[in-house]
Amino acid sequence: MKLTEKASYIKGLVEGMELDTNTKEGKVIAALLDLTEELAQAVSDIQEDIEEIDSDLQELQDYAEELDDDLADVEDYLAGEDGDEEDDDADDEDCDGDCENCSGCDDTEYYEIVCPSCGETVCFDESLDPENLTCPACGEKFGCIVAEDDYKKMEKDEK
Repeated sequence: MKLTEKASYIKGLVEGMELDTNTKEGKVIAALLDLTEELAQAVSDIQEDIEEIDSDLQELQDYAEELDDDLADVEDYLAGEDGDEEDDDADDEDCDGDCENCSGCDDTEYYEIVCPSCGETVCFDESLDPENLTCPACGEKFGCIVAEDDYKKMEKDEK
C-alpha cells in the first residue's frame, strides 16, 4: 500500500469515528490528517521524480557505454594504422617523428603546416599541390606557400 493510500485509509477511519472537529482534540486530529495527506502526496511526487531520474540516468549510462565502445573501436583502428608506423618514423632521417598525420615515412620528404582553421598539424609531400590542401582533422580546404627552393625541389622530384 502506498503512502497516499495509507493516509486516505487513516482519514477514512477517523471520519468513520465521527469525531467532532469543533473540539480542540478534533481540530488537532483533523490538522494532523491534512498534514499526513500532504506529506504522503509530497513523498509520492518525489518518488516519481526519482524513478524518472533513475530511468534517465540508465539511458545516459547506456549511451555512455556505447560511446565508450565506439571510442575503443576508433582507438583500436588508429593504433593498428599508426602503431607500426611510429617505429618507422623514428628511424627515418627525413621525418622528425613528431608528425601525427604522416602516412608513414619512407624516402619521401614531408612538409608540415598548421591548419589555419583547427590548428592541427597537416603533413604533405610533393604529390599534393600545396595551394590546394585539405585538413584531415576538420576538412577545411586551404593553401600554403612553400619556399621557392623547396617548391623547385618538389617540381624536380615530380619529374
